Amino acid sequence: MGDTAKPPADQAWGEVLAELAVRRPEFHTQGYVPRDFIERLIPLGVYRHATPIQFGGEVIPPHEFLKIIERIGRVDGSTAWVVGFASANTYMGALPVDTQAEIYKGGPDIVMAGGLYPMQKAERTATGFRVSGRWKFASGCMAADYISVGLLDESAGGMPRAALLPASEVAIVQDWDVSGMRASGSFDTVLEDVEIPMEWTFIRGGAPFIDEPLFRYPLIGYQAQCHAAIGLGVAQGALDYAQHAGAYRGITGAPPLGQRAYYRAEFAKAFAALQSARSYFLEVAEEVWETVSAGEVVTPAQKARIRLSAVNVADTSSQIVHDIGKVSGAGIISNSHPFNLIRQDAQVPQLHASLSQHMYDDAGAVLLGLEPTTPGFL
Repeated sequence: MGDTAKPPADQAWGEVLAELAVRRPEFHTQGYVPRDFIERLIPLGVYRHATPIQFGGEVIPPHEFLKIIERIGRVDGSTAWVVGFASANTYMGALPVDTQAEIYKGGPDIVMAGGLYPMQKAERTATGFRVSGRWKFASGCMAADYISVGLLDESAGGMPRAALLPASEVAIVQDWDVSGMRASGSFDTVLEDVEIPMEWTFIRGGAPFIDEPLFRYPLIGYQAQCHAAIGLGVAQGALDYAQHAGAYRGITGAPPLGQRAYYRAEFAKAFAALQSARSYFLEVAEEVWETVSAGEVVTPAQKARIRLSAVNVADTSSQIVHDIGKVSGAGIISNSHPFNLIRQDAQVPQLHASLSQHMYDDAGAVLLGLEPTTPGFL
């Protein structure tokens, strides 16, 4: 379906995705993507694409990285969810440069995870913060090198402060009991009376100390795009399934699905809707990348279109999976049916905070020359 991009080293990508297709049940049974599979992705540049160039990073432009997430999500949404967080290394640009040098001293391929919420009260010390607490949704934490947590800090000016720790210093509670994105391993993390130096904390979404194009790209908007690209990949997988399901004949003796006019029409409408939303989504990402690459400032309207295109593609992706499902027969409700996993995963991206329905209101406000109502939208 569509023109999903094929990254460099395409043979290696094909091998990795073939392995993912085989191992997907394993990942979903255990509830997380293991480190050995993440290491299969490291040579493909996924985990250095958001590392500063000065520390050995090899940038993949956002519109190209979104296609990578989409391609992975076409095979497994959970794995795409985990890989998508490789983009979150851009947050670390707000760490002191010396701290970043320490993080990357062993090489540019760093795997970061973390759940910011609920923000935990931290005691200010002479050199940093002392904190105990439990945080939710640390997607991919089982394979991470570093894990971040959120601290309540009045001095942060209303923005969230995050603290970064080596993964070995963070306890992980494997309590991820969900139906969608089961293998994302979005477990809870726990710290007990840990002191964190100030230089290992940063304002999430704050001004970076790295002056490179990727760090001038809207950081929060990029995260919204990455989550939306996961849903896009899952929806592409739904269309792939629908193409091959046309020969299916139900127990009633009715004609195969592909011979039914309503099935063909629903497929055609879903195909057109997804490709249209996808084109706008990637077009905006590429335009903004060209802006920051030229050293120009991203405008509020461009930021609004990033968020609008992301929530639109997330909603469209979820809807077309539903639409394909409603004409695919009762067999898809079986837990073992291949479409069941697709439909469970499809609803999750649009539930993420960065893709909430109020993004339409905020984007509309900005595009009309008004102020958004959501803090941090711009």
